[in-house]
Amino acid sequence: MIISLPESCLLTTDTVIRSSVGPYIKKWKPPPSPLLALCTFLVSEKHTGYQSLWKSYLDILPSSYTCPVCWEPEVVDLLPEPLRTKAEEQRAHVQDLFVSSRAFFTSLQPLFAESVDNIFSYSAFLWAWCTVNTRAVYLRSTRQDSLSAEPDTCALAPYLDLLNHSPHVQPVVGPPPSSTGKDEMRKQAQVQLYRSPPVADFVTGHFKLHRTTVNMVKAAFNEKTGCYEIRTASRCRKHEEVFICYGPHDNQRLLLEYGFVSACNPHACVPVPGETLVKYLPAADKQVHRKMSILKERGFTENLTFGWDGPSWRLLTALKLLCLEAEKFTSWKKVLLGEVISDANEKTSLGVARKICSDFIEETRAVLRKVSDMKEGNMLLVNQLALVEALWVEELKILQASAEIVSSL
Repeated sequence: MIISLPESCLLTTDTVIRSSVGPYIKKWKPPPSPLLALCTFLVSEKHTGYQSLWKSYLDILPSSYTCPVCWEPEVVDLLPEPLRTKAEEQRAHVQDLFVSSRAFFTSLQPLFAESVDNIFSYSAFLWAWCTVNTRAVYLRSTRQDSLSAEPDTCALAPYLDLLNHSPHVQPVVGPPPSSTGKDEMRKQAQVQLYRSPPVADFVTGHFKLHRTTVNMVKAAFNEKTGCYEIRTASRCRKHEEVFICYGPHDNQRLLLEYGFVSACNPHACVPVPGETLVKYLPAADKQVHRKMSILKERGFTENLTFGWDGPSWRLLTALKLLCLEAEKFTSWKKVLLGEVISDANEKTSLGVARKICSDFIEETRAVLRKVSDMKEGNMLLVNQLALVEALWVEELKILQASAEIVSSL
């Protein structure tokens, strides 16, 4: 047993409904979402200050967050795709939620002497949203009638959320979680962990990634004890830091959702956009559009990556199909099944993979030079730029490792 946290110490929507903002939530139509309820409570309690029962917890929370949703646009523009697009979409989502909730915030005015426009500012709301998004654990709650039908699965767990992430922690394997949405799966992964082999490993073809087991961790709510518990199946030395795994996430996902980059992350990879492949094919190939159509229909234009162990099986398979000679095109189904069509096809596709990897390395170095120049000229953005730099440095290492492997094939 590492940690046992009583249910009464968890900050849930039930906590919110029992607070001073509860009656206002119950009256508001349409009902606020569980996420909005938690964010509203955090902003309200932070403003309350010394009178808040949650002050001790609020005091240890970060005053600001390092996720891209909080960054300046010129820094977000330096992110690789598809992370840049996801960061922009996430920011738009948070902004839309804030704007659509302003009328609800106004209804809370009787609770405060100060104007709610000052209390529930966008910066305060963004802080609360990031607090929930980066720190919440998975806990399925009984549905509150006064809240919307969206899944109510987030809880803030004081002290427990101080545990840091390590990609090398091995989750305890068991049955997969019950049906939850993508966001809820991520919340569950933060502490309860994935209980089945991560789907992403099969999708990207990087199932053979090196995984060093630091310890085996299991975390979940114990119905018998009424506590949220974290247990480890291996021994921990005195004064040694204990880690948990937020899930088998690559660095782009970790940066987007949690605001950090994990060095030497065995789950890290460099995505290759499907549309990028076309420009590496001969202009005279009259079947290129048909080939791309086949790949799109069968999902082979997504989850194409370079990893520590080289180009993924999906990337190589897509390239083999695209490199099929005209007289061999009828064999495209065999390619998708992993069959070797010809030595020439194997050699050509590896050559294209080598070229793509080489170009990505040069592009990555160019971005790193740009980031370095910006760090020298803008001290206000240096922390954000440092995270961008860390991400590109890790991707450069992966590309270099892939380049060595492709060259040896």
